[in-house]
Amino acid sequence: QVQLVESGGGSVQAGGSLRLSCATAGSASSSRWMAWFRQAPGKEREGVAAIYTRDGTTFYADSVKGRFTIPQDSTRNTFYLQMSSLKPEDAAMYYCAATFTSVVLGPLNAKNYNYWGQGTQVTVSS
Repeated sequence: QVQLVESGGGSVQAGGSLRLSCATAGSASSSRWMAWFRQAPGKEREGVAAIYTRDGTTFYADSVKGRFTIPQDSTRNTFYLQMSSLKPEDAAMYYCAATFTSVVLGPLNAKNYNYWGQGTQVTVSS
């Protein structure tokens, strides 16, 4: 069983930065897709960023390209969402997710992922 625990959410002013962390436990596999999703009230869950841990391949939603990155620390089984130039529309509950199978629906499609964290809230004030 894989456990994912997010941390690092909070409140920030527009234009500011925030780093979310996702600590993983329960798997020794180095080949997996890890991703961040977000969901704002009344909106569908949206894929934000994804990384294939074996080779570091990354994908980003157009809405966050150039502002967000998804670095990983393989020694600590932790990966991050580094967010900068935050906008009010980035406010949402952010979730990390993992899968050990192919992302046949695309790396940012939530249906690919079968392990999820509990979420961490990000608030951006204008």
